[in-house]
Amino acid sequence: MQRDELNDLHAFIAIAEERSFTRAAAKMGISQSALSHKIRRLEARLGVRLLSRTTRSVSPTDVGERLLGGLIPAFAQIKDHLDMLGELREKPAGLIRITAPLHATRTVLWPVVARLMRDYPEVEIELSVDSGLRDIVADKFDAGVRLGEQVARDMIAVPIGPELRMAAVAAPGYLRGRGIPRAPQDLAAHRCINLRLTTAGGLYAWELEKGGRELNVRVEGQFTSNNVEVIIDAAIDGFGLAFVPEDYVAQHIAEGRLERVLDEWCDPFPGYHLYYPSRRQPKPAFALLIEALRYRA
Repeated sequence: MQRDELNDLHAFIAIAEERSFTRAAAKMGISQSALSHKIRRLEARLGVRLLSRTTRSVSPTDVGERLLGGLIPAFAQIKDHLDMLGELREKPAGLIRITAPLHATRTVLWPVVARLMRDYPEVEIELSVDSGLRDIVADKFDAGVRLGEQVARDMIAVPIGPELRMAAVAAPGYLRGRGIPRAPQDLAAHRCINLRLTTAGGLYAWELEKGGRELNVRVEGQFTSNNVEVIIDAAIDGFGLAFVPEDYVAQHIAEGRLERVLDEWCDPFPGYHLYYPSRRQPKPAFALLIEALRYRA
């Protein structure tokens, strides 16, 4: 069936329901002459008269009533199917691709993602665990997770976790033998465990801050690794001072395997943010993820 035929049938239904060309034309947003043309074309195509017209009213003929009896439920069924498709379109479903570093994945992202997938089986998640600053547009990710200070200004950024702190720690035995550093300058006299950055390949400079004063300190030591957990193991085994996320070593500190130093030089900084490029209305599944991750202090 051609589109014109469907439009003409819809016009016939409107006139039959309104009992007026004027009201039906207003309802459909077309002129009365255009509406009359549709009815003439429909009656000519079917070879029957569908409407009885008088100066005061319009009503379906017997044939028109019979046609209406079939058309109205058929059009209602079509509307129901379209409404159903609309509901399916709004139902959270589909693939969401995210890139995030390991620490953010374990502490913030995975607990929410796991719950989301259980509650919405039609939602699929692909999570790329990567410490590098990926180009999420070029690499076709829906979103990335990074520290607030690492997110580009042209991205939409949603906070998904609390502020973070770093911790300078060492084994008690190491500190007994080498002394406790009281200021950043004292680090030059200590063995420190370096972190090799996976992005640029260089060594991470310890970012210390106290009351708005910032210091980036290059440290030296016997051991270097690109893995924070290995660095913590080395610190526990007495190979020097380590500078790592606070929550990684909280239990080790509580149980006495590590001691904290330079605590006053470890001010909090913005935590993890979910970032994405588009300001258009997000897909239902992605909008659901954003709200599930959004941090509320």
